[in-house]
Amino acid sequence: MRILTVHNYYQQPGGEEQIWSTESALLESYGHEVLHYTQDNDDIPGMNPFLVVKNAVWNSKVYRDLRSLIRDKKPQIVHFHNTFPLISPAAYHAVKDEGIPVVQTLHNYRLLCPNALFFREGKICEDCLGKPFPLPGVIHGCYRNSRPASAMVATTVSFHSLIGTWTQAVDVFIAYSRFAMDKFIQGGIPAEKLAFKTNFLYPPPEIGDGKGGYGLFVGRLSVEKGLGVMLDAWRQLGGKVPLKIVGDGPMKGLVTEAIKEMPEIEWLGRIPLEQVYEVMGNAAFFVFPSEWYETFGRVAIESFAKGTPVVASKIGAITELIDHQRTGLLFNPSDPTDLAEKINWLLVNPDALSQMRQSARAEFEAKYTAADNYKRLIEIYESALSKKSIASI
Repeated sequence: MRILTVHNYYQQPGGEEQIWSTESALLESYGHEVLHYTQDNDDIPGMNPFLVVKNAVWNSKVYRDLRSLIRDKKPQIVHFHNTFPLISPAAYHAVKDEGIPVVQTLHNYRLLCPNALFFREGKICEDCLGKPFPLPGVIHGCYRNSRPASAMVATTVSFHSLIGTWTQAVDVFIAYSRFAMDKFIQGGIPAEKLAFKTNFLYPPPEIGDGKGGYGLFVGRLSVEKGLGVMLDAWRQLGGKVPLKIVGDGPMKGLVTEAIKEMPEIEWLGRIPLEQVYEVMGNAAFFVFPSEWYETFGRVAIESFAKGTPVVASKIGAITELIDHQRTGLLFNPSDPTDLAEKINWLLVNPDALSQMRQSARAEFEAKYTAADNYKRLIEIYESALSKKSIASI
């Protein structure tokens, strides 16, 4: 099969880029030809702001370029990961007008919420869910703390809702969790257009030994990731266990201040994935304290692959990943005391922790392998091709 993937790079690379590149490599390993069409948000600072806004709603050049590319390369399916803001939803219409099936992976909640997180002022917020125009998100400046920028996102999503982009120009939306699927249905995405597929790792890392004796956090250093909750929990732990933090972000200052107070905390910054896996495999446990509705939680299955149990917030899609007291522990979201208590329990129950290591790796091998994921992805592609074929009759 010849597959065209479409992705708009973010200025700060993250999980979406990893998933996009990993999925492409997986498809190629099975003999498919994978083509790429990309734009990069690093180009935005040198662009006219009015052009950025206009292109976010409808990028005519992308529309023309994609139609030309499809006519030249003749892909059988086009798989989108991100179109915001430079590619724009005009790209879906370009593919549709060439008669090719469209698949879109839902990595976040941007179709339902201007900041894509359902998170405002340190709390879950669903004020815009299901609204024809997400005015609360504009009023509160939810995207980048800017009302004009939030208005751009709101206008883009509402305009394309109005002209039927989500219902007519996309054949299949891929969601990584049942929780996320339910939210998108609440927000107006037709249930029959949603397909469930977990995330995966390719190639999978080898299991670690967990003998480092420390807890680990890997992720963006931001409020929705629960960084403050985790640091408060470590204050309550009183130096009982070291903590390593991997990542960068707007709250790095909070980490550097915490290190002055708690020398058992070490900040490694942003490191290559191979080193992340090494640190993860040596960790006694992984801390996943998110306060927002994660659409999946790729970092949890990375931890499982290394045999490292996960102590995670009991919120959103995370609850579908963690089997409490088998592959890790769940704690009440935004509750540092409960998190500290769960970590204390692990420290005084080493036999249970050891058993969790085996169960975590077994969970990865049972649910998140590349082979199973490939099979499901092809099923989704075939479903999209079938829908397009029926529609053309």
